[in-house]
Amino acid sequence: MPSDQSSQNASTPSNRDAEKGRFGLRLLKSTSVVSFMTLISRILGLVRDVVFARFFGASIVMDAFIVANRIPNMLRRFFAEGAFSQGFVPVMARYQEQHEHDDAREFIDAVAGTLGLVLFVVTLIGVVAAPILVLLVAPGFVGEDGRFDLATAMLRFTFPYLLFVSLTALAGGVLNTYGKFAAPAFTPVILNVVLIGFALWLSPQLAEPGMALAYGVFVAGLLQLLFQIPFLSKIHAVPRPRWKPKHDGVKRVGKLMLPAIFGSSVAQINVLLGGIIASLLGVGKVSLLYSPGPFRHSAGDSDIAALVPPGSQPVHDTVCANG
Repeated sequence: MPSDQSSQNASTPSNRDAEKGRFGLRLLKSTSVVSFMTLISRILGLVRDVVFARFFGASIVMDAFIVANRIPNMLRRFFAEGAFSQGFVPVMARYQEQHEHDDAREFIDAVAGTLGLVLFVVTLIGVVAAPILVLLVAPGFVGEDGRFDLATAMLRFTFPYLLFVSLTALAGGVLNTYGKFAAPAFTPVILNVVLIGFALWLSPQLAEPGMALAYGVFVAGLLQLLFQIPFLSKIHAVPRPRWKPKHDGVKRVGKLMLPAIFGSSVAQINVLLGGIIASLLGVGKVSLLYSPGPFRHSAGDSDIAALVPPGSQPVHDTVCANG
């Protein structure tokens, strides 16, 4: 008996080393997949910016589009891959590890229904109040150069992207929790490909070429969301939205989101003030402020497409929770 105990104790360090090795391999694999997909997205983001510069330059059209896309992108820091993912993924990982699959499904349904309804209302308000939002974010657009009217028209198509990308982030968070990193990491590629395509082929066909970019954002957001569904189906986690704001998991996500919302708000104030000042300086200044392109990315940048894959930001947390 003592010999059995001694051999068991002796094997414990090796078991721990083996477990650490498996964890390291999982972490290396997941981060490699996300890094590779993000690199592809960044390259396509550069191509997208070159196409935009070639077709539209620092113009009324680009000024209007950047402002129309900046408004939902500021909000996505709260509802999508920013504060929401930081709150959702740890809670989802706990449900996946410590609860039955049915409990995890109930949590996913509750978050999808609660978040979805809130975002639908926010999106509806944003579409209806588009002129007011443009006035607040770009007061310099008011005038006879057409930027205000064009930005307002574009915003009515770009604002729903907030709903699509936030639900995409939810789907990506679920997939990451189950160790499926490739699909969420690939998602931003869809946005860049669609925007490039719409700029090249649709814009020359329209009376107002710039509207093709707004249409592209709407279509890309919908495609990004639909792209997740087959992968969710494979793990039996396609959400069945339920309005359950009092669900314990939903309340826990809300609590975890609060610190991240505060941090994001501080960063977005910088972006907002920069955009307001640029709008007052004349045509093209907003475009020039955006022009540094996709290879810089921080919490306060104003890129039209945040290139961190929705839901894939907390890869390390997900692997740690499951490993």
